[in-house]
Amino acid sequence: MSSRVTPPAPPPPGGVLWSEAGDIRMLLTLPAALTMQVAHPAVGAGVDEYSVFRTDPWGRGERSLRSVQLWVYGGEAAAEEGRRLRRLHRTMQGTDTRGRRYHALAGPTYAWVHATGFPVFVHGRRYLGRPYTEAQERQLYAEWLQVGRILGINDRDMPQTIEEFWPYYRKMLADEIEATTVVRELVSVDTPVPPPDRGPRPVRLLLRALWPVLLPPLARFRRFVTIGLMPPDAREAIGLPWTPSQERALRRFGLVVRAVVPVLPGRVRYLPLAREARAARARAGRAGAGRARVRR
Repeated sequence: MSSRVTPPAPPPPGGVLWSEAGDIRMLLTLPAALTMQVAHPAVGAGVDEYSVFRTDPWGRGERSLRSVQLWVYGGEAAAEEGRRLRRLHRTMQGTDTRGRRYHALAGPTYAWVHATGFPVFVHGRRYLGRPYTEAQERQLYAEWLQVGRILGINDRDMPQTIEEFWPYYRKMLADEIEATTVVRELVSVDTPVPPPDRGPRPVRLLLRALWPVLLPPLARFRRFVTIGLMPPDAREAIGLPWTPSQERALRRFGLVVRAVVPVLPGRVRYLPLAREARAARARAGRAGAGRARVRR
């Protein structure tokens, strides 16, 4: 009798995450989730000490994005990605901003990193798409728990229902979250950022030449979407300013995004792994329909 444990499966095709995680609008919400993560003293200390986000921000961002996509669209590769992340974080430990010992894989700390995605998805959707129905929100949370299991997060470290999640979330905001050094860097418009080093050489050379002109407006836009698409209670807990005029600007921006993105062709609207997964599902559906017609 085999004792091999079956790894957790990714969220189901056609579910809420399947529809949302590969949409380019997710690129706008990721900075808010990442900033909430590093607002935890232990996570902020670990990223400050071990991450290459200062020296290789584009590569780090690309790897993080691919990792998220694998959790949802990777099939059997999802579980391997979860194991890879745990191996990567196994040796990350030290002292956090409050003088406490931390380990990157400590259950509550690792769970917070994952937990931030859910409130950001819900809040961002109010600006960038149709707000979730109650049923969709519950399904999203159930699927987010499933992703957590792929990452190796124990069920005891994550609230198992929405009713349990929100008190947990508010307690984390009240007791743990702060404006760490990494938070301040992520929302700063003055932090030096090197130009992208990916893509064809002529494009890289052009970007390098234009970077002194391009970086300031890009930095202001990054700060705008990072703070604006962060849930207001998290924004307040961290101490990030947000004005009524910025709120109005975000709502106008959201109107444009909601009008434009849904009519984009799939090759533009969806990120690569999502495009491949959707195409494979469509082919399987056509093949299944063809077999059904033959049987009739």
